[in-house]
Amino acid sequence: MRLHDRIDRRGWLRRAAALALGALPLGGAMASPEIFPSRPVTLWVPWPAGGATDVSLRLLAELASVWLGQPVLTENRGGAGGTLAMPVLQQARPDGYTVAQMPQPVFRVPHTQKVLWDPIRDVTPIIQVSGVTFGVLAAAASRIRSLDDLFAFARARPGELTIATNGIGTTPHMVLEELLTARGLRYIHVPYKGTAEQLNAIAGGQVMAGVNSTGFGPAVDTGTLRLLVTFGAERSKRWPEVPVLRELGFDIVAKSPFGLAGPRGLPPGVVTVLHEAFKKAMFDQRFKDELAKYDQEIDYLGPEAYAQSCREIFAQERAMVDKLGLARAGS
Repeated sequence: MRLHDRIDRRGWLRRAAALALGALPLGGAMASPEIFPSRPVTLWVPWPAGGATDVSLRLLAELASVWLGQPVLTENRGGAGGTLAMPVLQQARPDGYTVAQMPQPVFRVPHTQKVLWDPIRDVTPIIQVSGVTFGVLAAAASRIRSLDDLFAFARARPGELTIATNGIGTTPHMVLEELLTARGLRYIHVPYKGTAEQLNAIAGGQVMAGVNSTGFGPAVDTGTLRLLVTFGAERSKRWPEVPVLRELGFDIVAKSPFGLAGPRGLPPGVVTVLHEAFKKAMFDQRFKDELAKYDQEIDYLGPEAYAQSCREIFAQERAMVDKLGLARAGS
């Protein structure tokens, strides 16, 4: 780190500490306020280690630790469609030392099944980081070369088509329900905990196709997997030859913005310290380059704007669940 960078970071840390000092309550009349952060922060990643999101968030944590002056440790809790960090946030102390990624399924699952947590009530939004689009994939050697081929197989051999996603209730699963089940086509849904495991299954022929986020980028670029269609509003600049669903007559655009949040009741000063550190980290060129590997870009929102976006997404997910008839009983 260059000298002026060290000076800039030290000055930032002094300002950050001053903000946090005013935000944390005293433990007693004679107690000294804690300077935040005075120990490591833990970032919970609700996906298995080794996937695109895990790798990029580990880098983000490493870069943020420089500005926080404390390590940001990453812990994985994969499964349940990316929702397993929610109980961690719900039970954590609101002191800033526990944060977690907020993927799209956390706003959907409360509408489809009974859970003890609420993605609006139980969190303090800190920052929106990026977003992913999705696509349908097949092995490079597969006879399935287009979405029409997928539909044709499903019609000809009902219930034999196997398609992998990253979990029940995730965005890929919801889109499959709209593309196939809602049109009377049967398929076998094969959920995987993480991207790496799923992509290996597609490439190895364990499943006939898969739907995942753009963490599949390197596998598509090396020719291991074939990308049939993407779910964005327009064609990807990286794969301009691949159509989007709208071009094929399906009025579906599926994006999955994500950010970081802490427990409910996080003091404003602590939110500011965390927000500023992660913001500096996410605009670091090394993080931008990491996202670019997966056809992702920075999609920044600050705490207030991100909180508003979370509320809007929660409402949109309820509307989609109702449309597909997937709402849980009594909700």
